[in-house]
Amino acid sequence: MNESIGFIGLGAMGQRMARHLLDHGFGLELCDSNPQALEPLLQRGARSHASPRAVADAAQIVLVCVPTPEIVEQVVLGENGVIHGERVRVLVDHSTTGPSVARRLDQALKARGIATLDAPLAGGVAGAEAGTLSVMVGGPAEAYARCQPVFAAFGRKVVHLGDTPGLGQSLKLVNNMIVGATLVATSEALLFGIKAGLEPGLMLDILNASTARSYTSEQILAGTVLKREFDFGFRLDLMRKDIRLFLAEAEANGTPALTCAVVKQLFDQAINSGEPTRDMTRVVQVLEGLAGARIG
Repeated sequence: MNESIGFIGLGAMGQRMARHLLDHGFGLELCDSNPQALEPLLQRGARSHASPRAVADAAQIVLVCVPTPEIVEQVVLGENGVIHGERVRVLVDHSTTGPSVARRLDQALKARGIATLDAPLAGGVAGAEAGTLSVMVGGPAEAYARCQPVFAAFGRKVVHLGDTPGLGQSLKLVNNMIVGATLVATSEALLFGIKAGLEPGLMLDILNASTARSYTSEQILAGTVLKREFDFGFRLDLMRKDIRLFLAEAEANGTPALTCAVVKQLFDQAINSGEPTRDMTRVVQVLEGLAGARIG
């Protein structure tokens, strides 16, 4: 029997990851404000706790997967946070917070003898469901080695990027910036083609066999938008949050981010035109409105 793992944050990603951990024989110590998210896991033997601190009293490895940097800092460093737990020895943050937050967490937890791994994820809800996530890990090699069997339960591509805190977060921002930018650029190009008389499905077939193909063109546009199914599985407000994090970190380290600034404005407009928790592909509909044409 594997050791018991703490897991805080059982949303669309976290609940599926927790299921895989149970499938691989790990015990789970859970904390989430949504009883409905907890119930199916409790029925399989997981245990529920009232606070992150209580989880960290029960488990030596604690995983966190929550929506925003502010929530991460509250969960980890707050009055009833993981930092005050008696058993915890490794904190793994699977959220997307940016490298600055990762470094703050590392500094605070190191003073309490707790190792920190920033380990954001790529692959979306579909990857979490299938157990094929990419896990991008920054932090001490010893802590990474200890957590490798945990990551293997839900990850297909698990990479240790180095000992420096924040490396995983930096790569995740690179990934999501590229996804956001290619979604906008490819949608704009398709709308041009449609208005020029090209059929969108045929265009995507050719593009996806040519040099313009990307994950966005293959999985998002051909996979969902073309069928008018705006349900890729990543919330609009979370993508906008990640783009804003990229801009802030790029400014801090002196990297030009001109394209990112424009992409952020389009996601801002998508947020302002509908519910923030809608799928990120809502940005395509904003572009369609500006073009007076539809993809599909």
